[in-house]
Amino acid sequence: MDLMEPISVERSKISYEDFLARCDEWNAAEWVDGEVINMTVSADHTDLNIWLTAILRAYLENFRLGRVFADPFQMKTGPELPGRAPDVCVLLTENLGRLQKNHIEGPADLVIEIVSPESIGRDRGEKFAEYEAGGVREYWIIDPLRKQADFHLRGEDGYFHPAFGDGDGIYRCTVVENLWIEIDWFWRSPLPAVMEVFRAWKLV
Repeated sequence: MDLMEPISVERSKISYEDFLARCDEWNAAEWVDGEVINMTVSADHTDLNIWLTAILRAYLENFRLGRVFADPFQMKTGPELPGRAPDVCVLLTENLGRLQKNHIEGPADLVIEIVSPESIGRDRGEKFAEYEAGGVREYWIIDPLRKQADFHLRGEDGYFHPAFGDGDGIYRCTVVENLWIEIDWFWRSPLPAVMEVFRAWKLV
């Protein structure tokens, strides 16, 4: 099958196991209540996704803290929850036992979703509730259209609570040790060069 051809998906329900066995046939898709939901994204969305993946991968590898994964890699946070493909997610070294051949079985430690016009309700509603219920420890929602970044931390009560940047416009990640990011980086056009970020982080 040519991966670049449009994909026609029957509406009959399939198991998550069948979805995983066939998911290499879909460019980007998620499994929700037995149905395959195809995703589309813009060029700007893709640029931000690739950029975040690149800088986080370098940071995690440099400090041997874990691994980063990007859409369409799957994450299934619980048996009764959908199979999602977060835009970017981080699995810390101590939790790499959750990593399977083609998905994460259980929650990633950090999950990042980049909002598209068609995904606003899903990212802020359905996925928010699912990631919260599934045990994701930190959830970022990045909305380039509104130039808004929302950060959420899982509390001891099992619910997400908002987290905020400091007065200098820097957000300091709780889950990934010593990781920080300038919130305005998300809105730059073009995005900061990867080497610029590495210098700011003193990786080079």
